[in-house]
Amino acid sequence: MGAAWRNVKDGEEFDQVLEMVRTINKLDMEVCCTLGMITENQAHRLAEAGLYAYNHNLDSSEEYYKEVISTRGFEDRLQTIGNVRKTNITVCSGGIIGMGEKIEDRAGMLVALSTLNPQPESTPINALVAVEGTPMENEKPVEIWDMIRMVATTRIVMPETQVRLSAGRTQMSLEGQAMCFFAGANSIFAGDKLLTTPNPDVNKDMKMFEILGLSTQKPFTKKTQPQTVEATDSKFEALGEKPKWSRPKHKIQRNEMAKEKAKTFK
Repeated sequence: MGAAWRNVKDGEEFDQVLEMVRTINKLDMEVCCTLGMITENQAHRLAEAGLYAYNHNLDSSEEYYKEVISTRGFEDRLQTIGNVRKTNITVCSGGIIGMGEKIEDRAGMLVALSTLNPQPESTPINALVAVEGTPMENEKPVEIWDMIRMVATTRIVMPETQVRLSAGRTQMSLEGQAMCFFAGANSIFAGDKLLTTPNPDVNKDMKMFEILGLSTQKPFTKKTQPQTVEATDSKFEALGEKPKWSRPKHKIQRNEMAKEKAKTFK
């Protein structure tokens, strides 16, 4: 479950998310949320509700991060993951390739992820889907061999992590995806969309699994299902926190150019 939030704020909307987590966990499904930056207390409230995993991607290397993101700092990402680690929630954290970064940046991102202690339980590897009207609309599609190399390297440096073949699969052939699985990917994101970008049809994915001889993993195979604590029995209450997450003030040239371009269409 995802929310278009910069960071979680205590209140009615977050309470609704907690109730959704409780409901889905009771259906014996692994619940994963991506809600932005969270405090330690908010992480504990999600854990009590029965959250299985929290997604918070590093996106790129620390060095290249400032070239693509200006609304929050790299350290905030690490702090959020650290807050999640103080609970029994598993961590899902990866990144995106194809944003104009160098090979060294891709390696740097994997160094940052692999040196987390413990390493993430799952790591999504996304290929940028260039969307018209965005600052990266002119980025070239990621070559399948780059994706395969990224998956293989992730598998080597994080041998116990579930490597998730994520965004960009609509641009990959069956053979290309098969090579990614052979290289070490052992998970995909299924569904019609990944937030705002298209994703292969579920029936098409199931046919691919059949052709490749792959089988789906049952829920809670890697980790025991968390117990849901009802809101009335919660040990962690809303604190109305107002953490001072960083807000870098630098400007990214291609973002500014995209803003000016957008104005000409109004």
